[in-house]
Amino acid sequence: METIVLGIGETLVRDDRHWASWANWLGVPPHTLGALVGAAVAQGREATDALRILRPDMDVDEAYRARAAAGRGEHLDESDLYQDVRPALGELRAAGVRVVVAGNGTVRAGELLRALDLPADLVVTSDEWGVRKPDPEFFARLAEVAGAAPEATLYVGDHPADDLFPAAAAGMRTAHLRRGPYGHWWADHPDVVETADFRIDALTELVALTGAPDASDGPDASPDEEEKVVRRGALRSVR
Repeated sequence: METIVLGIGETLVRDDRHWASWANWLGVPPHTLGALVGAAVAQGREATDALRILRPDMDVDEAYRARAAAGRGEHLDESDLYQDVRPALGELRAAGVRVVVAGNGTVRAGELLRALDLPADLVVTSDEWGVRKPDPEFFARLAEVAGAAPEATLYVGDHPADDLFPAAAAGMRTAHLRRGPYGHWWADHPDVVETADFRIDALTELVALTGAPDASDGPDASPDEEEKVVRRGALRSVR
């Protein structure tokens, strides 16, 4: 694998601050909105449908702008990253793999992510490109910046419809991450199992998928640290 592309929400960034801020803006308890997000995920709907359940006439984009104008816009800092993000991206870069972060997000989200100085070659959001996942044009843009052929590019994400299926349709290899509501709820769906080249539980498993040497491959590696690989037809599951 020459290039690894990672999504943003619930792949690199925890979404709990995001939904808590929306709950605060709407004046509802965070657990109420969280439960509605979970219901939308389980039904295969967009998570933002939870906002429209609370406010049926809500224009989410307009509400986002109103929050920003009121000084209650997006915020992102180191505490919003999953703990495995920096170690995993650092390992990949050290192994000579090109690392691209690309996912749905605002221009402001892109600015905040780049300010964190992640070990990545490129960080970009959908609003900066003017096209959102799962639009095929988004993945066409990815192919342009990947610096590698689609079959040598691995797209990593939690969302089957936004990440896994369109990336596979674009000819990329795919890794489904069991993380966040979508990642956990849909992990064992037959379409996910059939489509994903890899299924992972942590980003630190990625370096082993590149074929690069890993510290756990050495002679002193303990059995508990060895990679456990389960093969099911053409699917390789790393657990």
